[in-house]
Amino acid sequence: MLRLFRFQKLAYDTGMIGYLRGKIIHNDIKSILLDVNGVGYKVFTNGGSLDTKTNQEKEFFTHLAVRENALDLYGFVTRQELEFFELLLTVSGIGPKSAMAILSVASISTLKTAISTEDSSHLTKVSGIGKKNAEKIVLELKDKIGDYVFDGKLESHDSDALEALKALGYSEKESREALKKVSGTTTEEKVRATLKNLNK
Repeated sequence: MLRLFRFQKLAYDTGMIGYLRGKIIHNDIKSILLDVNGVGYKVFTNGGSLDTKTNQEKEFFTHLAVRENALDLYGFVTRQELEFFELLLTVSGIGPKSAMAILSVASISTLKTAISTEDSSHLTKVSGIGKKNAEKIVLELKDKIGDYVFDGKLESHDSDALEALKALGYSEKESREALKKVSGTTTEEKVRATLKNLNK
């Protein structure tokens, strides 16, 4: 118990673990075991990642869920999936397992459209989420969903540019929209071009 408490404190203090890259050495119905430099991490993930063969190298953006008696890692192939997962966690009564189950029933773009149009039918397909909970998810997220981009339109290196712009005081929505309008192959080029447009 003391060891778990110390690790929980470390997790809070460092914000770990946000990213893992390693070789899949085992997978089952809901999780994979990822070998990262000789350390095996159990990562809960969705069906698409579970189709990956063992001994294949894979990378995950991760969310560390800290509970009283456990530390659970949830892994996602893209940052968009991670962002949507963490957005679902802001809904009262929705925990990591339910959020992961929601991501397994439909694509992010489909779920985003469903929430925006107040169509809860996709959410009721998730075991344990009835009509009432589905409507609550729609109610709590419909006004937030427009501030996020989950459809993959931002390229991978845009994530770093986005964080840089947010650090400079620009909102996430403003930064994302601005990044779509500029070109560049590096983070620095993207930030410079975006700042030029934002300061016009």
